[in-house]
Amino acid sequence: MTIPTYFFRSTFELGQGAAAEVGDIIGDVIHDDALAVWINGTKVAGFLDDRATGTKNQEYAGTSNGDPVANTFHADPELLVDGTNTVAIALYQDRETSSDIYLDVPSIRLAKVGETVAAPPTRVILTPTTTPETSQSFSWLAGDASQASGQLQIRLAAGGQTRSVDAYLAGTVNNNPKPHYSATVEGLSPATAYSYRVGLEGSWSEWHEFSTADPKSKDFQFIYYGDAQIGLDSTWPEVVRQAEAKAPNSIGSVHAGDLIDTGSNETQWLNWFSGMAKSAATTNVMAAPGNHEYSGDKKLAAWKANFEYPHNNPDTETIGAMAELAEGDTDVARQYAAYFAHWAEFAAETVYFTDYQDTRFITINATRDTAFLTPDNLPACAGTECPSTKVARLWTEFQGAWLDHVLETSESKWNVVTFHQPVFSTSAGRNEPILREVWVPVFEKHNIDLVLMGHDHTYARGYVNANATDTEGLTTGPVYTVANSGAKHYNLETDGKNVWTNNGATQVLRGAGVTTYQVIDVSKDKMVYRSYIAEKTSKATTDLPVGALYDEFTITKTDKGSKWVTEAGMEPPATHACLENRSENAGTNNGKGAEKRNPNGDSTSGNNANRPLCAIGGK
Repeated sequence: MTIPTYFFRSTFELGQGAAAEVGDIIGDVIHDDALAVWINGTKVAGFLDDRATGTKNQEYAGTSNGDPVANTFHADPELLVDGTNTVAIALYQDRETSSDIYLDVPSIRLAKVGETVAAPPTRVILTPTTTPETSQSFSWLAGDASQASGQLQIRLAAGGQTRSVDAYLAGTVNNNPKPHYSATVEGLSPATAYSYRVGLEGSWSEWHEFSTADPKSKDFQFIYYGDAQIGLDSTWPEVVRQAEAKAPNSIGSVHAGDLIDTGSNETQWLNWFSGMAKSAATTNVMAAPGNHEYSGDKKLAAWKANFEYPHNNPDTETIGAMAELAEGDTDVARQYAAYFAHWAEFAAETVYFTDYQDTRFITINATRDTAFLTPDNLPACAGTECPSTKVARLWTEFQGAWLDHVLETSESKWNVVTFHQPVFSTSAGRNEPILREVWVPVFEKHNIDLVLMGHDHTYARGYVNANATDTEGLTTGPVYTVANSGAKHYNLETDGKNVWTNNGATQVLRGAGVTTYQVIDVSKDKMVYRSYIAEKTSKATTDLPVGALYDEFTITKTDKGSKWVTEAGMEPPATHACLENRSENAGTNNGKGAEKRNPNGDSTSGNNANRPLCAIGGK
């Protein structure tokens, strides 16, 4: 950057006698790099500005923090005057080669004499429990760094007695001195609207409203977002605005990872939450971590501070026979035991599930990095049998064994799995063979309904070829989707290297240069998926305009177990016809699939078996 210092100036007016009534001036600032603040010509705050001498107009200052930092200052109210008051800010670059600079002033507020005024909490967010019909979790960022406690107040939206619940401290992260708090409220009534606020006396949020799940109802809708990541202050809020307008009755949103670009960047978290401010405070957010959540934050401190998720993650009680690897008194067993214990702790709030009105939402963690997967004081072990030689795969298998258990014990009719890196990659140069090898057999075994992914900054939707039928546009088994909800875009993989077609799967639709959101409507026997274009680039692979319906399909599942996936406009076979045709069609598969074409005109071939026109699966 060739400009060492940027200067900002603003004014505000105070009426006759108002200045004498002010007892404190409080300001919040977020900056990169150094900052100095003046009120009516007097310097009232300086952050990382020790190198600024004031002897010349343009100077470098700061310590090359990398990411913006948040600070709060207090100023002497005697500086104020009746009439016009001026606030001036100097923002310093730390060096000539610095590539970025940032300033945000969320608020400068005045407290009356004898009054304590703190900013209200921000990042207020609802996250689900394992019993969303009778309980609810809440998280927020305190309004002031001095707040050593937090509380939630809740009451019936229709009115009545207010109940207070103490929160627990979830930590401070990313050089932001303000603490995070979380609270979980039990004993709520099903299908009931509640009002709540969070904070503490003198620093409450506004009252928000939410409703608990209704176990007697099967109808609801939810939103599925791919990576927000880039364009958090522009593209992201617009995508959310469009999605909320399209799905006004949504019970919440599913996020397939990479909510932000750098986990240690507090400004990016601020922008992500700003985009979600209304929906996050009134509907549940079910998010999976992506690889960028680990950027600068290998232990996911920011993730676990911002979100409160069910602690029903994998452990040795829920991974089946795999737990036997940690049994015994050998070096190998001791090392397995250390890994499993560490992963059970680390997986908390990144691998979890919740049941909402006959739908089980399952989140798993597809990122694999020895920096966070390796426990402290790992027992010594030598040889190829040691788990330390295959950590990335074992982490995947650890979750796969848990996922098998979670699906086996699911009493929900519908099962939806969300994670970040796709089992079938869509963009150029991407491929995840370990995830595909370990997890796809579990998805297929349990005939789950939706597998929602991100990471590739493209769009794709398809199925495993073994689930094709001899009717075009009619399949069975899981539907695999990849979506992108931010401003970052990648190219599609070439036909010759297409991971889907080279690994026994078909892309019904794939596209690049599109930013989308997805609305899924759930009812007793149907799950209708619709994808909409929220933004597009000049290289978009579709001529459809922004706002258009981009993709649509329906999953139909009867209580007797028949399941079909149909393209838009198609009707599934009737249940009685399904039963009548089962014996007629059985045994007609010669193991050779005829060439098919997807809506893009791509030719796909492989093991598209002529499946019997009946699919038995699901709970």
